[in-house]
Amino acid sequence: MSAHRVVALPGDGIGPEVMREALRAVRLAGDKQGLSFEIDEIPCGGKYYLEHGRDWPEGSEERCRAADVILLGAVGWPSPGGGGPVTMSDGNMAGYNPVIGNRTRLDLYANIRPVKLYPGVQHRISGEVKTVWATKNVDMVIFRENTEGLYAGIRGVLAPGGVRKVAIDTRVITREASLRIIRRAFEFARARTGAPRDGKKRVTAIVKNNVLDGCRLFHEIFLEVGQEYPDVEKDTAIVDAFTQWLVTEPERYDVCVTTNMFGDIVTDLAAVLQGGMGMAVGMNVGDAHAMFEPIHGSAPPLAGLDRANPMAMTMAAAEALKWLGQKKADAGCVAAGEAIDRAVRSVLSDGAPLTEDLVGRDRAAALSAVSEAILRKI
Repeated sequence: MSAHRVVALPGDGIGPEVMREALRAVRLAGDKQGLSFEIDEIPCGGKYYLEHGRDWPEGSEERCRAADVILLGAVGWPSPGGGGPVTMSDGNMAGYNPVIGNRTRLDLYANIRPVKLYPGVQHRISGEVKTVWATKNVDMVIFRENTEGLYAGIRGVLAPGGVRKVAIDTRVITREASLRIIRRAFEFARARTGAPRDGKKRVTAIVKNNVLDGCRLFHEIFLEVGQEYPDVEKDTAIVDAFTQWLVTEPERYDVCVTTNMFGDIVTDLAAVLQGGMGMAVGMNVGDAHAMFEPIHGSAPPLAGLDRANPMAMTMAAAEALKWLGQKKADAGCVAAGEAIDRAVRSVLSDGAPLTEDLVGRDRAAALSAVSEAILRKI
């Protein structure tokens, strides 16, 4: 049997619940392919910090580096004093190390967000469960630079007399980081079938180059790299305008590429087109390591209630298996990931059981019921 080392970071809130079900799917699909997995579970996040004074155990960095792949649930827990999430003594949110820290230490420079509306899923415009577009019209992938920008950590606060009067966050855009995320986006577009509207292979750069120098550099590099891909159409969108086009004509987009903060924002907006955060998968990928997660966050009010949607975490685990199989030339691993994907899509197509975020409270099934249905399909 092939053995793979998986680090699981369940985290806070609903993170442990969705992680538990995703790992059940991984083990079952793996068994069908003759795979074995060594699961190294590392507690982390805000609650862990409140109990231990750090947001994950000593040595966790090394355990993540030694893993074949990493699965992340969600981090973030309300501060006992109110006013936001638990914050560490260095000013970072508790959970920074397993998330931003891993992205930086392991050089997970590509945050890849597939945005696809599956049959049986309705989008969430207006916060209601309804359908306007055919599912075929929402099928894009957004590439977000994942290691610099406003998350580079160059910041500070001036507090003369103990009063916080100035806060500074410096955005960093470099040629090296821009080159590799842009090239990765073009390579990915070349392998796809094109945008839903016209079938054209297209990469859209999302920038604010009418104002910001960092975006001017990013766009300049986008045009340079684009010359290497004459078969892929080059497109540019100013980020504020992109937000309305994303909602009104998603069928125009195939692959998009952007900087860190812009990518963080527009991918959460894009999630409403695919049924909400419970359907949105985030892939943090470098050349040697990768970490996969749902993007729905820890949702503390839902913790322990068996109400969260397990599909994003389960599909993130499927993407992890496919990435791992490609990296290690393990066809069984790829097949296991594809089996999980098919199972999720089949449950969605059946229309039941589905969680509240997808069908409303009256028809809602429990997290555990949805997970059992996925396992039966596998």
